Amino acid sequence: MKKCRPFVIIIFVLGWMPACFANSILLPMDEAQRNHLKSYGIAFTVLQRGGYLDWLLNYRGGSFLIPYDQEIHSECVIRGISFEVISDAQVNSILKEIESPAVNMNLVRLEKAPRIAVYSPKGDFLQDETDAVLLVLDFAEIPYTIIYDEEVLGDQLARFDWLHLHHEDFTGQAGRHLRRESQLEADLQKITASKLGYAKVTEMKLDVAKKIKGFCAGGGYLFAMCSGAETFDIALAADGVDITETMYDGDGADPDAQSKLDFTKSLAFENFTIEPGSSRKFSDINTGWGDYWQRHSDFFSLFEFSAKWDIIPSLLTQNHEHSIREFIGQTTAFSKYVVKASSLVLAENRALNNVRYLYGELGRGHWTYYSGHNPEGNPGQWREPADLNQHPNSPGYRLILNNVLFPSAKRKKQKT
Repeated sequence: MKKCRPFVIIIFVLGWMPACFANSILLPMDEAQRNHLKSYGIAFTVLQRGGYLDWLLNYRGGSFLIPYDQEIHSECVIRGISFEVISDAQVNSILKEIESPAVNMNLVRLEKAPRIAVYSPKGDFLQDETDAVLLVLDFAEIPYTIIYDEEVLGDQLARFDWLHLHHEDFTGQAGRHLRRESQLEADLQKITASKLGYAKVTEMKLDVAKKIKGFCAGGGYLFAMCSGAETFDIALAADGVDITETMYDGDGADPDAQSKLDFTKSLAFENFTIEPGSSRKFSDINTGWGDYWQRHSDFFSLFEFSAKWDIIPSLLTQNHEHSIREFIGQTTAFSKYVVKASSLVLAENRALNNVRYLYGELGRGHWTYYSGHNPEGNPGQWREPADLNQHPNSPGYRLILNNVLFPSAKRKKQKT
């Protein structure tokens, strides 16, 4: 027995050597990854603890390279994330490959956890259980704060780096026939508007939209989905113009409202036509198609950018798949005919002639619009919350999480 003990001890020590002397943890983000969505949560955890990591653009689906840490190692195991413990020599080999001008790859250093806010109604009866961003933040274990009209108008956006809008109605039209908002929420918005000194909800929502635009121009990052993107632009373009009909605010819309829209104030869209109050659509920005139930197996495609020169769009389109299954929403897709030339298209469906994913800059800040409601929604059940345990590798949800990490990227000084 005494002769066996040294052998057992040696095996035990050797078993721990890769961890003890490891230099880095690689989170592969290609098909080898068991849980793409939770991998973003690990990246956020590293930043939250004051560490840093490197995002390897286009290397194995946009992998993450993390300095070795035993706690992070354990977290990867606990959360069921695929990872590789690699040596300095292996890291140098990867970096040499990425640096080669012959490959479309790059490295971006992530250094600081962004302070995340989600613009959404609060309360047990109002909390949106289908907001894709809330769902994926919870699944990835990324912390956030919910704020709404009072916080925005109270200048609390300065506390955050990143803000999400989902299927909000910034035109004050109750989500068009309460299609999205409940009657309770519509009534509470009227109470809030009155409390804050506004005669109408439309006036309050316009001021909220202008505060959010100011947040973005001042250096914040705005990520909007579904009708939150469409109605935000409509409200900004309609600043000073009554586009809301009697059924929503008690007085009629300006008959010349369309001709008075100021498209210089909107972010992504121009020359769009607002729909009458009886329509279920807000405008012709939305190209939601009536035969979706027959076409839901279609896909939209991500554009490919130069990772060495077009770093931001390359970062926002990192994925293990470049064709993503179509999904609908109150604003299903954006018409390419109303997209401003200053907006950068990141994804489109050429067969359906629509745009799904847009990026732009405003002042010192950035914004991204992503159409649709739930990237894993099923026909007939798109308003039901997705169970991301069933979709841990969703390429549609990965686009959301790319945006979450974007503010962490270290800005490189441009060569002059």
